[in-house]
Amino acid sequence: MVAKKKGRGIYNMIKLYNTDIETNKLERVDTYNRGTWIHMVDPSEDEIKEVCQNVNIKEDFIRYALDNEEKARIDVEDEDDTILFIIDIPVTEKLSTGGYMYATMPIGMIVVRDDFFITVTLRECSLIKKFEQNKVKSFCTYKKSRFILQMMYNNSSEYLDYLKKINKETEIAENVLKNSMKNRELLKLLSLEKSLVYITTSLRSNEAVMERTLKIKNIKLYDEDEDILEDAIIENKQAIEMSKVYSDILNGTMDAYASIISNNLNGVMKTLTSITIIIAVPTMIASFWGMNVKLPFEGSVFGFWIMIFIATLLTILSILWLKKKDMLN
Repeated sequence: MVAKKKGRGIYNMIKLYNTDIETNKLERVDTYNRGTWIHMVDPSEDEIKEVCQNVNIKEDFIRYALDNEEKARIDVEDEDDTILFIIDIPVTEKLSTGGYMYATMPIGMIVVRDDFFITVTLRECSLIKKFEQNKVKSFCTYKKSRFILQMMYNNSSEYLDYLKKINKETEIAENVLKNSMKNRELLKLLSLEKSLVYITTSLRSNEAVMERTLKIKNIKLYDEDEDILEDAIIENKQAIEMSKVYSDILNGTMDAYASIISNNLNGVMKTLTSITIIIAVPTMIASFWGMNVKLPFEGSVFGFWIMIFIATLLTILSILWLKKKDMLN
């Protein structure tokens, strides 16, 4: 991170990069030079003003990307010759319950004339780290159009990776549920279902941005750049299809387990009802013979055993009848 003293404190959330033309490697720099990539992570007001003054752009362009609910879009400012791209990227969020879920957040990409390229995020993300660690082929900070397209392509690839993780976690939760109907696993499936909704919505928004990129006259696309954009669109479409398939599978799984739980509950209630009927038979007979009136066999020496025999016989008949009606499992 770049720490710059400008009389207003130290700035810790701004990173400046330049690609060395001779070695074609990314290097950290401390000054705003032509071709510089400026990366901002949840910048403060002072940091926003610092960057805007150095590159001569409107502060709103940076603030748009800091709105977690900002929709993916393209905003062209002809007056400043500045273009804002906002796309949604996948992230992992921790839950208050201790678990986590997959969600999305916006990332802003600002092309400032032929001079600067700015990226703005609310927090550190794996997409930016790929570029920072020189893991993206043919990446150069001064090739801004290609930079945007490479961001889109790698972002689409990350969505595919996240969808594979969701599918794997769904399979694990299903295997656990086969042996135990715990709320924890059902809540996990519900969280994954919610994640798929976020991802599917973001993928569709990103698709609209990619398709509009082809129509922007301010962006110069060479043959190789067009191939990257086409690959990004293909990857994004594939991710949309995968998210639809996984979402349908997950919805079907949730419905199936809801039916199983309901069926198990019905089975438990049926068993409890049967036990209640069985216990009620001897109880009813014993209550008859407990009345303070003349009763059969009350003068007999074997009266007690006769009552026990009758109660046992009726109980056995009740059990046989319940089994015939499939009330006992």
